[in-house]
Amino acid sequence: MKQSDSKKNIRIFIIPILIVAVLTAIDQLTKAIVAGSFTLYESRDIVKNVFSFTYVQNKGTAWGMLSGKKVLFLIITAIVLILCFYVYYNIADNNKFRLMRVCLLFLIAGAIGNMIDRIKLGYVIDFFSFDLINFPVFNIADIYIVCSMILIFILVLFKYKDEDIETMFKRK
Repeated sequence: MKQSDSKKNIRIFIIPILIVAVLTAIDQLTKAIVAGSFTLYESRDIVKNVFSFTYVQNKGTAWGMLSGKKVLFLIITAIVLILCFYVYYNIADNNKFRLMRVCLLFLIAGAIGNMIDRIKLGYVIDFFSFDLINFPVFNIADIYIVCSMILIFILVLFKYKDEDIETMFKRK
């Protein structure tokens, strides 16, 4: 293996794995802190009547929809992770697509974070609560997923031209 191949492998494989591991660890650490410091449904105001930490165990998706469908969520998450890994690996390795690659890392970390909860606990620990509006309680992994999906959507709609999308998967 040439020196340049070694550096490329570190950049393409090792660094992204470390990034996903750190992001996932942050998610899991925050969930462990909440689960260890709060009783179920306990709420602590951060900004009264606006934002609080509220410990809930979510067995479904947003607003608890599809509650109890753990196997379905695990299958969907596995499919999403496989697709994300495939896309990440096959995106052309150039600066034009760097932000897309970063978004995929956050998406992967979020999916893994919530998947760990579902496998280990049978539910996802949520704790960020916007009290001002009827918004689902969420966690760090959810933030990773939602923000990365919004940014991917924006990139595809407004940043990348048709020819960029066509060349995105041509590795160089």
